[in-house]
Amino acid sequence: MRHFVLCALLLPGVVTAEIYRWTDANGQVHFGEAPQAGAVQIEVKPPVVQHDAAAAERQQRTERFFDARRQEQQQASEKTREQQAKTAQECKQLRNQYAELDQGGTFYKVDAQGERQYYDEKQIDSARSLLKARLAQRCN
Repeated sequence: MRHFVLCALLLPGVVTAEIYRWTDANGQVHFGEAPQAGAVQIEVKPPVVQHDAAAAERQQRTERFFDARRQEQQQASEKTREQQAKTAQECKQLRNQYAELDQGGTFYKVDAQGERQYYDEKQIDSARSLLKARLAQRCN
């Protein structure tokens, strides 16, 4: 498709170019863009390109293929962006949890009966090291 566009852009320049024909002293015929002594300007008509049904069908198939490929790439980049946003949110939550543990204080969890079970220093250190490892693994 790119080649077609490039040819279409260059074609008007070729059509408007002036071509000259002349015969040298040895009787040999020459063609060129610069006029020579005794040169005659000639008109060069570009060939008319007609596509048959098979060529038109091939062109349509090619365009469908490239459209499908572009769509796949867009979907992949959207999926990557979504995954990056999800990872960024997870990293933010992990950093917040780690910051809360570093600030100190009392931490607890609620058991099945609704009672608070407070963490001791060993459990807090374990949670801190676990969060640190997850941060290193997921968030660099």
